[in-house]
Amino acid sequence: MTQFSLTDDQIAVRDMALAFAADNLAPHALEWDEKKHFPVDVMREAASLGMAAIYTRDDVGGSGMTRLDAALIFEALATGCPAISAYLSIHNMATWMIDRYGSEEQRSRYIPRLVTMELIASYCLTEPGSGSDAAALKTKAVRDGDHYIVNGVKQFISGAGTSDIYVTMVRTGEDGPSGISTLVIEKDMPGVSFGAQEKKMGWNAQPTAAVIFEDVRVPVANRLSDEGMGFKIAMSGLDGGRINIGACSLGGAQAALDKALAYTGDRKAFGKRIADFQALQFKLADMATELECARTFLWRAASALDAKALDATKLCAMAKRMATDVGFQVANDALQLHGGYGYLADYGVEKIVRDLRVHQILEGTNEIMRLIVARDLVGRGNR
Repeated sequence: MTQFSLTDDQIAVRDMALAFAADNLAPHALEWDEKKHFPVDVMREAASLGMAAIYTRDDVGGSGMTRLDAALIFEALATGCPAISAYLSIHNMATWMIDRYGSEEQRSRYIPRLVTMELIASYCLTEPGSGSDAAALKTKAVRDGDHYIVNGVKQFISGAGTSDIYVTMVRTGEDGPSGISTLVIEKDMPGVSFGAQEKKMGWNAQPTAAVIFEDVRVPVANRLSDEGMGFKIAMSGLDGGRINIGACSLGGAQAALDKALAYTGDRKAFGKRIADFQALQFKLADMATELECARTFLWRAASALDAKALDATKLCAMAKRMATDVGFQVANDALQLHGGYGYLADYGVEKIVRDLRVHQILEGTNEIMRLIVARDLVGRGNR
């Protein structure tokens, strides 16, 4: 990628995802939200186009693309439905973790079916007592010969109850990050169960529930990498996850801005289009400018992650904070520009606002993003 433009291939990838969103997501998004329907069949159609394993290696069927390519895809998909785009980002993250840290046997066993979404994957880190303080997780895995016995609860898990594969962070050692390992736990293993579906403000098109492990026997062969590597695996997954969720915010916000442009161009007040009032023109200009700034910086962070730059984690945190804050604010401003109609479900803006609000919380809250950046800055000053 040149510094401020996309290649022809990247434009083609983005346009393919935009067309899929327009044809397969947008027409159904309001209904899925209202009925709390999880459109697995539609996601499998996306998988057939390579969107379920975007940055997984191609020797096991992945698309072998870059993190920047993924950002373009998730932004495009989110113009149709942010909740579905975000779920696909989670599936991609879990699939990549198996690809990146799994053995050749694990990769060949799981990834071809994750590529097609014959198997659907979830990521299990958060617990009822450990959200931002992820290293304090309590889910325990005790070695028993060729198995681990797993007990604990994971909270706020997207896909819980539907997903087949749960990439799960467990405690195999002492307190703190060095005692955490990663297990691939399958839905049909005895002792795996699920809590009631959460009633949420947004993201209603994907299920969210607790995942409960009660004396679940998980083969040691299902552990990714070595014991004690789990926290590193979790955090490396989150770098990309933060880029992905930021991209989903940009896509949702772009859709909201497009709706606001159409509405203000049609709506009349005091004898003229409200788009002709300078105050509203300034608001639209600011929304577009903030969105473009966030998008450009997100591309910068994605490129740093692709390049394995030393400051990639910091840049991903910066980009996630900026993109999700800007995305929510632009969507909220779009609702305001619709006046009372923006508050009605039929116009689709209030759904975008509800869906984007959680992006400021998940994949690490935006306060934690600030903490990551500040620690980098302060640490650099002490070196």
